[in-house]
Amino acid sequence: MGGLREVAAPFVVPGPCGVAIRTRLKHLTAEDEKVLRLIGDHLSSLASRDLKARCAAGLAHDSDQWAQRKRVLTEESSSRWAGSITKATHDQWALARRGQLAHLQGLEAGVRTITHRLSLPLGEKGSKRAPGGYDTRQEWFAKSRRLRLLDDRLRAARAEWEAGVVRVVRGGKRLLNTRHHLEQAQLTEQQWRTRWQAVRRFLQADGESGKRFGNETIRVTPDGEVSIKLPAPLAHLANAAHGRYVLATRVVFAHRGEQWADRIQANRAVAYRIHEDTGRSRWYLTASWTIPPVRTVPLEAARAGGLIGVDTNADHLAAWRLDTHGNPVGAPLRFGYDLTGTTQHRDAQIRHALIRLLHFAKRHGLAIAVENLDFAAEKTREKHGRKKRFRNLICGLPAGRLRARLVSMAAELGIPVIAVDPAYTSRWGAQHWQKPLTSKTRKTTRHDAAAVAIGRRALGHPIRRRTAPPRTHQSDGYGHRTVQARPEVLGREGTRPRVPGPRTRSVPPDAASTRATRTPKTVRDVRSDQEWVQDSLLLTD
Repeated sequence: MGGLREVAAPFVVPGPCGVAIRTRLKHLTAEDEKVLRLIGDHLSSLASRDLKARCAAGLAHDSDQWAQRKRVLTEESSSRWAGSITKATHDQWALARRGQLAHLQGLEAGVRTITHRLSLPLGEKGSKRAPGGYDTRQEWFAKSRRLRLLDDRLRAARAEWEAGVVRVVRGGKRLLNTRHHLEQAQLTEQQWRTRWQAVRRFLQADGESGKRFGNETIRVTPDGEVSIKLPAPLAHLANAAHGRYVLATRVVFAHRGEQWADRIQANRAVAYRIHEDTGRSRWYLTASWTIPPVRTVPLEAARAGGLIGVDTNADHLAAWRLDTHGNPVGAPLRFGYDLTGTTQHRDAQIRHALIRLLHFAKRHGLAIAVENLDFAAEKTREKHGRKKRFRNLICGLPAGRLRARLVSMAAELGIPVIAVDPAYTSRWGAQHWQKPLTSKTRKTTRHDAAAVAIGRRALGHPIRRRTAPPRTHQSDGYGHRTVQARPEVLGREGTRPRVPGPRTRSVPPDAASTRATRTPKTVRDVRSDQEWVQDSLLLTD
């Protein structure tokens, strides 16, 4: 057991700190769409120039340069539009910087792994902690060449990191590269350009507390009227007072509409974003705001009424309900999803699976225990080598997306989410729970057993079912055998209550009194003159 790593303690996951809701802008006129595109294209050009200036500043950027960038943009838009653009630019640069650090760490990990494996003899077996040597001389030679390639990439990435140089594409690198593969994407050049312009348009404004309806740039009234403050070069397009353009549509937020209405009526900050879905020819409005962090319940209170352990897999969620003592209750649950197809389809599949899980937990008053998964260091080809199937399996697990969705949806229903260390849950769950929970009518899978292990770890119990009884005494004379009763449970040290009557159903009810007068089978009794005489043959050797 000395080679096992230390298992971290479970904890209650804090709730979300922000809210975002979306609705469709229906019945827009041709003039409305034209004005929205003109505003978005104009602000997009300003955002591109500002992003270029921010990337050129690099690590030397300070608050004075930020103020200067904002003053330059204010001349061609407004102070509020300039503030939204500079803030979005800074967030985009910071995101690229974090991605650059992750790429740098991945290159370092790959170099370390290849260097270690090249130093080992061919065919040497690896361990749980480190991989072994390469199988063939050909593979060793190919990996030595790859090491030189990774070294060059690492030096270049490290130099860019130290200089503060980042690479950002407004609109996304994937869509940009699609321009060179239009036939594979089944797009014409005009369709691609329309999509490219729609993604790059800038139509978002940050909220301001104390201002009318929480936002002066993009204003939405309680009755659903949407108006936009036009940039200075487009002021001639205004159809309302104070250089504003009012859309011909009225919006209604079906989800969290009451919360949104309460915020804007109290003039609290609400940020808005307008974007076009070119595939559906639709326009959408997204409202977002921050909320105070949800106060999480104590761990003991979260698991006081039992919980449901959940094991995340590539195509389903395996779950099992456990009581406070860590015993599985009822039958295992399975919530399936299909992660093929478009992004919207995959997101909807995960959402529907989580809804069914949350409804079950809410109906029975249970907390949810999940693994605190992080596959950032587990997806490298250098660590797992030729195990392509395993690497694809890890990449297919929607760990981050599912965790974010689960936390936000559970917070709305008031369901605590407990995160546990994922170490050895699948292995120990299959070892201790898969066979005992399998019967003639129910086949327990490895994932079901892992769900039980996750739930027991969240409850603070060991994963194994029982401790071994003393070898010198195969009874309860040495105390309670199981580890499932906690110290505060009354009667845990008491003796087993005696159940009167026979122990098997095959014995008739009067067998207890008959058994008391029955003589051993090794003694042959002969009745002679009302005396008991023992056969002398039994006394001989």
